[in-house]
Amino acid sequence: MYDPKGNGKQKTVEAVTFTEVEPPPALCGIVHRFLELKTNCALPEDYRFHALPDACTYIVFDQLDRRIAGVSKLRATSEEFNLGRSFHFVNIRFLPGVWQGGLDLIDYGLVDKPYTGELPLAPVNQALAQDAFAGGIAHLVKLVEGLIDKGIVAPNPVTQKIFQHLDDIHTVADMAEISNLSARQLQRTLKRTTGFAPHDFLKVLRLQQTLNGKDIWSYADQSHFIHSFRKATGYTPGKYARKFDV
Repeated sequence: MYDPKGNGKQKTVEAVTFTEVEPPPALCGIVHRFLELKTNCALPEDYRFHALPDACTYIVFDQLDRRIAGVSKLRATSEEFNLGRSFHFVNIRFLPGVWQGGLDLIDYGLVDKPYTGELPLAPVNQALAQDAFAGGIAHLVKLVEGLIDKGIVAPNPVTQKIFQHLDDIHTVADMAEISNLSARQLQRTLKRTTGFAPHDFLKVLRLQQTLNGKDIWSYADQSHFIHSFRKATGYTPGKYARKFDV
């Protein structure tokens, strides 16, 4: 199954904590992980967070300014965000394709402004502040259950098939065949539910497979792999491994 790595945390910054918690079994087809990223003390310099393309949609809560929350994702290349010297974020990482609430509601990049939409993100952000991260998981689960009831998130049978057969997919044609869709149907379905064209979706999956230890999956040779990895992340694989912990 698909196990995306959404970030590269700088190895040299010990005062930054990144925690991942698996969802309860009932939400496993919807949520990949609940996440917390925070500083344990003020840092001596600004922290740059390397966000990796994973095709996932996130709900982001800023615990230092509880007005700030929103829905976010990345495009097919990584981005580096300056988070400053003190920060505390709690996120929900949804699996690719499960967000049904409209791609026009999603910010592409860092969430950095007060939320003004219809989702109950502000009260959830306030509730999260009353507990440690582990205790706040119940608030995140309740939010996701409400989104399911409203049809805002739902399992995606097409992406589920793709994830179940990742090792057998080397081309967009393979992806279409495994999904039992024509190339045109696949294009329409992935664009609507993930925001990605099939080629870009495959590119993201390839990158994520390399981060999970399958360095030459679907690459013609090592130079092709290095070129593709650098194009997606801005780093060669060796430099990335030395700088970041994924």
